[in-house]
Amino acid sequence: MANTLVECVPNFSEGRDAAKVDAIVEAMKVPGVYLLDQEMDGDHNRCVITLVGEREAIAEAVIRGVGKAAELIDLTRHQGAHPRMGAADVVPFIPIDGVTLEDCVAMARYAGAEIWRRFEVPVYLYEAAATSPERQNLENIRRGQFEGIRDEIATNPARKPDFGEPRVHPTAGATVVGARKFLIAYNVYLNTPEVDVAKKIAKAVRFSSGGLRYVKGAGFLVRGLAQVSMNLTDFEQTPIHRVFEFVKREAARYGVAPVSSEIVGLIPKLALEHAAEWFLQVENFDSSLILENRLAAVMGGKMAVGGLRAGVEPFVEQLAAPTATPGGGSAAAASGAMAAALAHMAAAMSRGKKAYAQYQSQLSEAMARLSALREELKAAIDADAESYNAVMKAYKAAKDSPANGEAVNAALRRATGVPLGVADAAAEVEQWAVRLQPITNPNMSSDLTTAIALAKAAREGALANVTINLDAIRSGSGNDAAFVSQTQTRVEALKAQS
Repeated sequence: MANTLVECVPNFSEGRDAAKVDAIVEAMKVPGVYLLDQEMDGDHNRCVITLVGEREAIAEAVIRGVGKAAELIDLTRHQGAHPRMGAADVVPFIPIDGVTLEDCVAMARYAGAEIWRRFEVPVYLYEAAATSPERQNLENIRRGQFEGIRDEIATNPARKPDFGEPRVHPTAGATVVGARKFLIAYNVYLNTPEVDVAKKIAKAVRFSSGGLRYVKGAGFLVRGLAQVSMNLTDFEQTPIHRVFEFVKREAARYGVAPVSSEIVGLIPKLALEHAAEWFLQVENFDSSLILENRLAAVMGGKMAVGGLRAGVEPFVEQLAAPTATPGGGSAAAASGAMAAALAHMAAAMSRGKKAYAQYQSQLSEAMARLSALREELKAAIDADAESYNAVMKAYKAAKDSPANGEAVNAALRRATGVPLGVADAAAEVEQWAVRLQPITNPNMSSDLTTAIALAKAAREGALANVTINLDAIRSGSGNDAAFVSQTQTRVEALKAQS
């Protein structure tokens, strides 16, 4: 597998004709792209395809899939429970390994431009790629569905697409493309056909109407049962077990109960670990207690047999080698990851103990967030080195041909985003470690002090890398004044944190 992995989960408005879905999937077969899942739902008349692959390859694969969908799907004849505005309805890019959310934003914009150029399907950008706050939420863009957008796109300025002319494709409609974090599509079925009950529960659970943060919801009639259909946009902040319990409690108000639930597409293992920990009430639970996780860590060299030194020594020696990478950016990310690990340990050692029972929820919240931050910072160790190598490659190409000058600035922008993300994450780790000091075992104070020091070092080191990249961008020929100004503002804000 490649070192830069992106997931894409395109949703197509076809869930009943398997031949059409197979043709769309076939069109997306590009070297370097892997099909992880393919699901069809006849009631929703929608299919969800999960792909993962290298950055450039997966963008091309999805563009081809949109083209095939535009060829095969006629929205003027399409009916189903799920809202839709395009044959290829929504195309989100999700960072997995070696890429940032900003990288996925760039991918979304490239894909959007290509979809219009090749197929004359207008494109709207959403989530992190949105060009205005109103377009961050998919629901706002898709309001009125295909028919509503078709009637208004030419006359309502708010309906103007981000790519393309103000007209829908006559049969394929319009497509929404964006970048976001990992999303869990989660549905709960109730023991009633009363869809109004599902709609009331969905209204209660979704954040937009006062429910749980990072939850979107709607009610449908599916397979003869009322279904609460939800998207969990940040399962680490609002875990899946909390959502299920909320729906169960709301259902009881109407005299009904869940009979089953389903995952559409794939779900991160961490989400199921959180659910298992909550439902089983395991004391001092940590993902390293899971056999497969421990085995993967050992086999991957993260817990090398022969002592702790054997595990960390290769990285330290790589830092000492007379090569540009890994360098200070990778070291900053590693420092931040160690800070998150220490703070997590302090919380785990106190949670479940009688003396700290009153802080149980706070400690659980800290562990969940620190676990996510640790993974993010670990991924940045390699991502920083890779982004630097990409800059060097771009400089070499520009030397051979001045026409490649813009590629240098694009590479520098990506290389700036990695350490900026490290600084953001390290600052948050530092805040969590400070919050944990008064609510954890005093014997862990030295560990938290070390965590704070490591997080501070990570933040300062990462910001130094950002500054160097900004200087390089300023001295270049590109017009990146807005990017430099916005990034510098974030740098000053992070420097001021303590």
